[in-house]
Amino acid sequence: MDWLRASAVQQGRAIMAGLLDPIDQTEAYLEAARSHPDGKRIYARLTFSRARSEAIAAHDRAKAELRHGILDGVAISWKDNIDSGGTVTEAGSKLLEARVPRKDATVLARAARGGLVCLGKTQMSELAFSGLGLNPMTATPPNALDPALAPGGSSSGAAVSVALGLAAAAIGSDTGGSIRVPAAWNGLVGFKPTHDSVPEKGVVPLCRKFDVVGPIARNVEDCAELLAVMTGEKPVDLNDSGVGGLRLMVLDGLPFEDAGEGPVTAFQDAVDRLARAGAKVTHVATEWLDKAMDLSPQLFASEAYGIWRAQIEDAPELMWSPILERFRGGSGVSAPDYVAAWEQLIRIRRKWIKEVASVHDAVLLPTVPILPPDATRLMEDDDYYVHANLLTLRNTRIANLLGLPAVSLPTGYPGCGIMLMGHAGRDRHLLRVAAGAEAVLDAH
Repeated sequence: MDWLRASAVQQGRAIMAGLLDPIDQTEAYLEAARSHPDGKRIYARLTFSRARSEAIAAHDRAKAELRHGILDGVAISWKDNIDSGGTVTEAGSKLLEARVPRKDATVLARAARGGLVCLGKTQMSELAFSGLGLNPMTATPPNALDPALAPGGSSSGAAVSVALGLAAAAIGSDTGGSIRVPAAWNGLVGFKPTHDSVPEKGVVPLCRKFDVVGPIARNVEDCAELLAVMTGEKPVDLNDSGVGGLRLMVLDGLPFEDAGEGPVTAFQDAVDRLARAGAKVTHVATEWLDKAMDLSPQLFASEAYGIWRAQIEDAPELMWSPILERFRGGSGVSAPDYVAAWEQLIRIRRKWIKEVASVHDAVLLPTVPILPPDATRLMEDDDYYVHANLLTLRNTRIANLLGLPAVSLPTGYPGCGIMLMGHAGRDRHLLRVAAGAEAVLDAH
């Protein structure tokens, strides 16, 4: 078996059974990442000393039968906006070049206490403000399905590290789709928890009111176990998860506007399979949801620019122009307009709960309405970049705006994911629904 491409839980069980040594597995990952021709485009830096020290400790616990949990000794990667004590953490930006935090982010500290091995920090979009994953200021990872295509972002290196067998799983962050987009475009599972359900301390912010940390992995079980480590809660029981009798609602309208044929075909086929497996599929169109989407420029860019304005304007030449202009797009939003936008969004969230949330287990839509575009064209055509970036993040951003947990699952069609949106605060239920759906889609 190729253990480098095994799921995180599979590796954890193998360590428990004595079939896999954390030291050997960590060394294998480090060597695979170091020697990969695109290794430096995927990892911003490998943490050799830390990884080896943590692997030795995990090896000793396994021998003494004192493992901390199923993932003890499993080696994963971390997005480079998550602080790691004593290790450069730059969030993909020259503005933060050589920045060294004093201690780990809370989520990384919890993972370390749980016995997980930190392989290193992965490349990402500048300050996490792009869904395409391009970053000419540092590095752009290759798409795992086709190196000529955009990898998806902003957790680009995180997803690619897993897809290419350079980490058992990855931890990324999601503000408008930054976990789910690269997961979909690289054939993985990406889970965005409910906002504020995972500690954000020690995570370089983009928009604090939307930022959330979450896992990218090979399956739902891995995501559930990683989420439990980060939240400090008991993992959700995924046994007996199925789709029979589940109420799944397809969100018509906006998610399909300007959508490509490939993602739509993949989505429709996935929904048909879920229905044949016993799910009760209905459809809903919510025209008022467009009003929430129209609030995006007032909410995202204004907060992001408010957080980063001083650093940006002190050295704007250190930023790639499309990202710089996206930040500056928030400069014209007044405080009253920002507050009014939030008040309107809160009313829309309440409307969603009243009219939609009570009648479904999950809402379904294509994760991304387009296939990963050509990276070279994105770099050469500014208008194409802007259009593609906005379209890429459109569907995933719905969950962020509504404050919902969401998960992207592979459909079996390359580069195409199906997204399931759940109920705010009911992440565990959504993971059970996703596990049932995954079993159906994997059978394909």
